[in-house]
Parts: sequence; C-alpha cells; structure tokens
Amino acid sequence: MTASPTLVWFRLDLRVSDNPALHAAAERGAPVVALFLLDDAEAGAWGFGGAQRWWLHGSLASLAGSLGERGVELVLRRGRAAEILPALAGEIGAGAVYWNRCYEPWRIARDRRLKQALAETGVEVESFNAALLHEPWAVQTLQGGSYGVFTPFWRALQQRAVAAPSPAPSAMTGLRGVESEVLADWGLLPAKPDWAGGLRRTWTPGEKAAEGRLGAFLQQAVEGYAEERDRPGLDSTSRLSPHLHFGEIGPRQVWAATRRFLERQGSAPGKAGKSAWKFLAELAWREFSYHLLFHHPALPEQPWRPQFAAFPWSDDEAAFAAWCHGRTGYPVVDAGMRQLWATGWLHNRVRMIVASFLVKDLLIPWQRGEAWFWDTLVDADLASNAASWQWVSGCGADAAPYFRIFNPVLQGEKFDPGGDYVRRWLPELAALPDSHLHRPWEAPAELLRRSGIVLGRDYPLPLVDHRRARERALAAFEEIRKEAAT
Repeated sequence: MTASPTLVWFRLDLRVSDNPALHAAAERGAPVVALFLLDDAEAGAWGFGGAQRWWLHGSLASLAGSLGERGVELVLRRGRAAEILPALAGEIGAGAVYWNRCYEPWRIARDRRLKQALAETGVEVESFNAALLHEPWAVQTLQGGSYGVFTPFWRALQQRAVAAPSPAPSAMTGLRGVESEVLADWGLLPAKPDWAGGLRRTWTPGEKAAEGRLGAFLQQAVEGYAEERDRPGLDSTSRLSPHLHFGEIGPRQVWAATRRFLERQGSAPGKAGKSAWKFLAELAWREFSYHLLFHHPALPEQPWRPQFAAFPWSDDEAAFAAWCHGRTGYPVVDAGMRQLWATGWLHNRVRMIVASFLVKDLLIPWQRGEAWFWDTLVDADLASNAASWQWVSGCGADAAPYFRIFNPVLQGEKFDPGGDYVRRWLPELAALPDSHLHRPWEAPAELLRRSGIVLGRDYPLPLVDHRRARERALAAFEEIRKEAAT
C-alpha cells in the first residue's frame, strides 16, 4: 500500500542540497509534491521588492529544473498560505506537510497557526532549520538570555558544533497531475522599461551558481579577504549574500566548505586561515542579525535603543531623491548608489558609507534608507537589512556610536585610493587625477577644464558641507541624549 503523499512547502530555501524538509520527504518514501507559494499580501511592506522579484524568477526556474531531474514537479500557487496550503494538502490527500522555518515575525505567527490547523485534520506537520547555523533561541548568554553585542555572540557560536550539511536526494517519486500556475504569468520580471539589464549581466540565480560562486571564492579570493574586503574596487568578497537570502545555498554548506579549507591549511594557517575565519565571522553577523530579529521583532521599524524614537529627523525629499539616484556630489556615495541601481548589489564598506551619509549628513530616517535598499537589493534580507541600518545609525544593538560619522571624502580616499571604483561608476569624473577624484569641488578650475568637467552640470556640487552636517548631527544627538538623561 502506497503511503499518502508528502507536501513540501518551499520558501526561502530554494535548493535541493542540505534541505531538511526535502530530505525528510525523500526518507518518508511517499510521492512528493513540491510547492512554492507567492503570497504578495502576507508580508505587507516587506513583500518581495523589485530586485528580489527578478531574482526569485530565476531561482524558481533553477529549482524547478533541479527537482525535475529527481522526478518531482514544482507546483506554483499564488495567494494566502493560510488558505492555499490546507486546501492543497486536502486536494492531494497529504499525509505529511514539511517546510523549513523562516524567522520574520509575521511568518512565525502564520506558521504556528498553520501547524495547528493542519495537525487538527490529522496531517503530520513538521518544520526544520535550513536557514541558520543554529536556531535564534539556541544561542544564549550564561544567564539564559539573548545577546545584544556581536563579539560575545560570535564567541558563543564558535563553541557550538555545526551540523553537517546533507546531500541532495538522488531520486524521488513525484505526484503527477497537480495543477500549477505558470511562472511567466507572475510578472516577476520587469516589462517596460526593462531595468534589469545590469542584474542579468551581474548575476546568475540558482543553486548551481551559488555552489560555483562559493567554490571560486575559496579557491581564488579568500586568501586576501581580510585585507582586501573593504576595497570596493577589488573583486575580493564572496557575493554569496543573495544566494544565502533565497536559500540557494545554506550557511551550513558555507561553514563546512570553509572549515575544510581551513583544515587544508594545517596547523599554521597564516594569512589564508585568518581570512577564512574573518569570512566565517561575517557569516556569523548574518546569524546575529536573525538572533536580534527573533528576540526583537519590531527591529525593522523601531530603533533598538528607544531614546532614538525622539530623534529630530529631517523630511528633505529633494535630498533623499539625490541620495537614491547618486547625485549627492560626494563621489564614493554616488558611485555606490549607482552600483546599487545598476546591479542590485552594493559592496559592504560602501553600504556603511552611503548609510552614514543618509542618516548623519542628511538626517533622514534610517527606515527610509532601509526601505530603498529593500526594493533595490537582490540580497535584501529583513534581519540583516534592519540590523545593519540600525548599527550604522547608532540606534541598534552593538551599534557604532552615533558620534562616529563617516567622512565620505576620507572613506573614499582610504578604501578606493586608486579611484577604480569611482571611475567605474562615475565615468564623468574619470579624467580627474587621484588627488582630486574624491573631492572634485576642490580641484583648480584649470584642472576641471582640462578634464572636461563643469561642476553643477556634469557632476553635482556637494549637497551639504560635511563638516557642518557633522556638527548638526552631533547637536541632534546631544539633544536626545540630554532628554534621555532627564
């Protein structure tokens, strides 16, 4: 007698390797139905942004191919999970429903309700961890609480064993004839205007691309990672973030591959080993962000430090628009924002620079920058996005102090000393020598003329004077500090 089918609900786990829900379904031995649900309404403001929707299309196409190789069709449905999942389970006579956990607050609440509703119908329901090295509630302080500082969290994380990733099922039996929507009909790709050309040239979504990117990084770039990771003009980072966000590769896979690399270095790992550990620490920052989101579910909307709720923000729409479109007059800021628009991605050092400029030079609320990143980043991840914006803004856990304000000129000169990054994304400034590339408004008139640049026409003058903007930001911070002390 054939066991009743297993329904596997895919979410942000779009892979077949190290996928615990899919692995459990294969072990159960019954016919498998693989489902992806597009629920545009459930997440409210945090539904898939434009760049994420582009990536999702490619990722789902890749997943459908990988499942098809194993005899399983990917079923696509659109609508509310609370309605569609129980209906489909009943339609196929499912005996079990498996999924991998997500940690956004609304998904946690919805999944609990779904588990209860399905269990009451007699269906076996089980969820698994595919997205993190450890569950957010598993890493605790000695007092049994949650962490608010990264360094002790990272030390605690290193004391815990990480489970080995599981291989992809070799073959399964799929249940045929289940109605599916058509991916092309979902409108995930831009129509007119087609703004995704730069994304297509930069990225290949999917599990195989993710595995290839990790392998190439460990073979070619990791040795210089610790020293070069802050240089946006160099290809020295893994660029795994969108693949991790969509679950095309899991953190256990990244951890295991990097630890194997470290083992090959032997007892004296040297430069390469130190870089590999630095890379794992960055993976741990992602983990820390989820830890914060789980324990502080208001993190995407409200400052972790409550005194910042009274901060005197500005509502300068023209300044915000200039920041969004790379027209601030500060070359490293503008280069970053143009890279973001063109490729859906932004180098981490430049993310910090542009975020500091928005919040501290322009006094525009961090939530507005967070929302812009959400729509334009292919790796927009609620936990990492919220935690990192709050960190830069000085209002989050383990945050950089508010009085630490990045100077965009000095940051550009330090981390893009040869100007490769700025010249790539701001070709109108390419003819300027390095000495004036990051401060074109100080260039002599004759040099600007020879370089073919008219400031205010070819490239904007600075939106604000950084020194005065810094003084204004510090005064605003001092104001809320005094209010908090009274």
